Amino acid sequence: MRTTRSRGGAGRAVAGAVGVVAAAAVAFAALTGCSLQIEEATCGGGEYPVLAVNNGGSDCVPDGEEPAPGWARYPKGKVPEKVGDKWDTYWSTHTLDENGKIIELPEGG
Repeated sequence: MRTTRSRGGAGRAVAGAVGVVAAAAVAFAALTGCSLQIEEATCGGGEYPVLAVNNGGSDCVPDGEEPAPGWARYPKGKVPEKVGDKWDTYWSTHTLDENGKIIELPEGG
């Protein structure tokens, strides 16, 4: 009597091992408090963020250059560093007026 073997046996074993390793990595991250989230910088290297005066919006300016008219540096200590961080979120609803005073943006800003 002849026995035939399935050619998928080794493939299923490898796939199962990969699944176990992936599950272990996720469990390790959860147990150790590691975050698998990638954070995006507000600006690239050699640049700093600026915000639109009396308007919503932001941009990046090369280090050593001043912001263009209608743009301003963020107040010291209130500069967003990562997309979605505390200050990035704050400045989505606030800006500076022409005198440098922090103002709330109108709805839909």
